Amino acid sequence: MPEAARMTRTLPSPKDRIIVALDVDRLEDARALIKSLAPHVGCFKIGLELMTAVGAPQAVRLVHELGGRVFLDGKFDDIPNTVAGASKSAAGLGVYMFNVHACAGPEAMAAAAKNKGGAIALAVTVLTSISDEGSRAIFGAPSRDKVLQFAREAARAGLDGIVCSPQELPFLASDPDLAALWKVTPGVRPEWAATGDQRRVMTPAEAVRAGATALVVGRPITAAPSSIGGPVDAAKKIAEEIASVL
Repeated sequence: MPEAARMTRTLPSPKDRIIVALDVDRLEDARALIKSLAPHVGCFKIGLELMTAVGAPQAVRLVHELGGRVFLDGKFDDIPNTVAGASKSAAGLGVYMFNVHACAGPEAMAAAAKNKGGAIALAVTVLTSISDEGSRAIFGAPSRDKVLQFAREAARAGLDGIVCSPQELPFLASDPDLAALWKVTPGVRPEWAATGDQRRVMTPAEAVRAGATALVVGRPITAAPSSIGGPVDAAKKIAEEIASVL
């Protein structure tokens, strides 16, 4: 199992900014994607579907065996002691990065930061499927206000970065206290891909230009339109788009 990478502030190449979401429920389906895409992307996101279906250790082991790095998207959201234990376990798996929900609170985020080992620890802010109206209903404030609050709390807690919509990137970039945070952004859709269930979206070029450190991309790669080709063709096309604005 590869040693977890330490935090760096820049990524060396456009392809390393691409995180592919493995939104499948079988290891064999994930295996085909990892094997073909590992040379062309920077990281693979293991989410709740695959974790629940086969178990996080098994899924992480498969990615490592095929030469990939792992973003463990467990969205830990519990009391600080439980988040600390989960973070320590994630770090023990040798993952490249993992996340905790910012709404678990500053103490839980600090617990994650203290137990992250060599992994990159991120705070999930407001999910990209949630509209501004939805944010008001859930959090009592518009998404912009909650993302900014959560980002500041994550920075104070010692986390390495946040997960946010690309739409929040411009105003986050204007806050010097948040400059060191990684901004990992789902809700990225190339012009040639369907928007799906993401609401606050940007193209890869727009997101990187706005300050995204890395992009989480699922179906535009894993279920690439036939006009683009297969997953590898889609990943290469997105890397080219990222390179055009760097």
